[in-house]
Amino acid sequence: MSSKTWNVGIVGYGLSAKVFHIPFIKEVPQFKISAIVQRNPKPEDDAEKDFPGIKSYRSTEDLVKDEGVDLVVITTVPETHFELTKLALEHGKHVVVEKPFTPTSKEAQELVALAKKQNKHLAVYQNRRYDADFQTVSKLVKSGSLGRLVEFETHFDRHRPEEPSADASKWKNKVVPGGSAIYDLGSHLLDQAVHLLGKPERVTGFLGSQREVNSSGYEDSFTVLLHYKNGPLVTAKAAVVSPEVEQLRFWVRGDKGSYRKFHLDIQEEHIKAGLSAGDNGYGREPSDRYGTLTTIQDGQPTREVFPTVEPPTWTEYYRKLARALAGESDLPASGAEASEVIRLIELAQESSKLGKTLDF
Repeated sequence: MSSKTWNVGIVGYGLSAKVFHIPFIKEVPQFKISAIVQRNPKPEDDAEKDFPGIKSYRSTEDLVKDEGVDLVVITTVPETHFELTKLALEHGKHVVVEKPFTPTSKEAQELVALAKKQNKHLAVYQNRRYDADFQTVSKLVKSGSLGRLVEFETHFDRHRPEEPSADASKWKNKVVPGGSAIYDLGSHLLDQAVHLLGKPERVTGFLGSQREVNSSGYEDSFTVLLHYKNGPLVTAKAAVVSPEVEQLRFWVRGDKGSYRKFHLDIQEEHIKAGLSAGDNGYGREPSDRYGTLTTIQDGQPTREVFPTVEPPTWTEYYRKLARALAGESDLPASGAEASEVIRLIELAQESSKLGKTLDF
C-alpha cells in the first residue's frame, strides 16, 4: 500500500464521530485526523482538548478551504448531507458521508456525478458490511452451505414501545428529510442485502409507527420485501414493539440448510464500554451469542452451534478506503452503490402509500 498520509477533516463531533468513525480512522496509519468542525464546544466536550494540535473549526465552510485537508468525513444529521458533501467536493476534497447518504436519490445521483466531474472519491459509511454476523451469513451463502436460498430475513428489532421524550437534538425522533427508521436502520439492512444478493426486481414496503402514542408522526418501524427473480424473498424489518429476551438478527433458509442468529453486532457495545478498535478481542463475539446452523444429514435436520467469524471490524472500511485512495482497491461503499439504497427506500415509501408492489 502507498505510504502517503491523508489528512482527515471531520465535520461534526457527536456520537457518530466519536463512536463510529474516529476510533477506526485512528487505527489506519495512512490517515491522520488534522481538523474537526465542532460548532459549540463545551468544557466537558471539546475536540481541541481531546485532540491537542488539531485545527478546530466552527463551520464546514472554513474547513473545506483548508488546503491541508485531503479527506472530509461528514458525520452530521442526514438533512445536511447533500449540501455539505457538495461543498466538500466543490472544494476538491475526497468525501466519506455517514449513512443515510442523502434524503433523495436525485440528490445522491447529483453528488455521484459531481464527484466524477471533480475526479474525487465519494464513499458512504456503510460500515455494517463489516459486522461479524453479516460476514458469517455471507460466508455461508457464498460457500453454498445453505443451498439454493429461498428466504433471507434481516432484522433490527428492539422493544421501545414508549414515545421518546421530546429532544430537539435527536433527529432520529423527528419528521425531517432523511429521517424515519427506514433511513436510519433500513439503509444498513438494505445495503447488506443488495451487497450480498444484488439488485432486486421488485419492492414492497410497509412503513408506519408501532407505538400507541406517536405525536410527532415519526415512522418508527418498517418491513420491506425485496423480490428476486429465481432468488430468495428478502424481508428487511425494524420494529420498536418486540418483547423478546433475545432479538432475532438473521434467519436465512435454503434447500440444504438454515442459519439463525440473534443479537446485534458487538462492536458498538465494545466501543461504548471503552475498548479500542485495536484491542485484543475487540469485535469478537462470546460463544453464547453464536448462531445456529441446521443442515440435512441422512435425510434428517441436524442443528449445531455455528461460530461467528473473526470480524475484520469496522476498521476494514477505512483500510479499504486508504487502498482506494491509493488506486489499489474499489471504494468500501461507493456513492453509486449507496444511491441505489436510497432509491430502494423511496420505492418502499411509495409502495407503502400506494399499497402495491413496485418495480425497481
